[in-house]
Amino acid sequence: MAKPQKGSHLPSRSARHPAVAIGSGIFTFLVLICVGGLFAARYGEREFNDPGPLAQEKAVVIPRGAGIRDMADALEKAGVIDNWFTFIAGLKLTKPNANMQAGEYLFKPGQSMASVIDTIASGRVIQHAITIPEGLTSQQVVARLMESDLLSGSPAVPREGTLLPETYKFARGTSRDTLLKEMAEEQKKVVRLAWERRAPGLPLRSPQDMVTLASIVEKETGLAAERPKVAAVFVNRLNKRMRLQSDPTIVYGIVGGRGALGRSITRTDITTPTAYNTYAIDGLPPGPICNPGKDAILAVANPPKTTDLFFVANGTGGHAFAETLADHNRNVARWRAIEAGGRPGAPSGAPAAAN
Repeated sequence: MAKPQKGSHLPSRSARHPAVAIGSGIFTFLVLICVGGLFAARYGEREFNDPGPLAQEKAVVIPRGAGIRDMADALEKAGVIDNWFTFIAGLKLTKPNANMQAGEYLFKPGQSMASVIDTIASGRVIQHAITIPEGLTSQQVVARLMESDLLSGSPAVPREGTLLPETYKFARGTSRDTLLKEMAEEQKKVVRLAWERRAPGLPLRSPQDMVTLASIVEKETGLAAERPKVAAVFVNRLNKRMRLQSDPTIVYGIVGGRGALGRSITRTDITTPTAYNTYAIDGLPPGPICNPGKDAILAVANPPKTTDLFFVANGTGGHAFAETLADHNRNVARWRAIEAGGRPGAPSGAPAAAN
């Protein structure tokens, strides 16, 4: 039997045992997994916090009921993130309790996944704006809201004069009823404060009377500087028990909330009684003829002290005011001459408070 040569080494029994070999292999495999995991974690962390792929600002809608995977897919499809898996993993690891809310969000160029999560979790959805001009009827306000596809729902038309014309902000998907309620609440605040601070001795019995007269003032002039003077004329006429003789009340008595007559006022319109025609009735009509703005309400609550009783269009977009009927008739004659000459830009319609 040959003997091992001097200097040669034979493996030990333990080294040759299969269990040792398997254990060594498992250990090596685990080490490789750990090293790979560290590299993957470092890569994932960098991808999670590094600037994202978005090149310019972009709005993305996260629909109601969307799960985290749906949300991640929508963001990846929109180009806000470039890896849905890293997004979800980062969310689970860094902010497992984040409230990821549905809505429309604006993302900035290069926004990181971590920052994207912060944006959505904050609920800072995009705020859109809609402006309701002074003098629209409630029917016209609802029609304007219906024109926006950013709002939802089909609301009933609120009572005339209960909405405050203003610019309102809202999130995509807000119900039109919600916006109308906000307009009504804002109107109540303005009316309450104006009524509390009204001038003494006004010929108005209630806040409703104040809003009704403000709606007439609103429809009579589009110039902010004229509202107080127009309000003063109507207050003076009420104090003297003179009929208001306001053309917009004729129109409202004919068409109601539709707002526009679509033609000039005729002599028949003036002499035909309606509940709102202030050429035919004494005092105020039974309610507002539009939704007046804050300035018109404040003008009626605190009109300037004047002796004017008449006004008529002056051909430049404003009105000429007069204390006496003789002066008013001269102003009317000037306006008639302007009408006959067809001056460009001259307003149309019969003069207000003609006698």
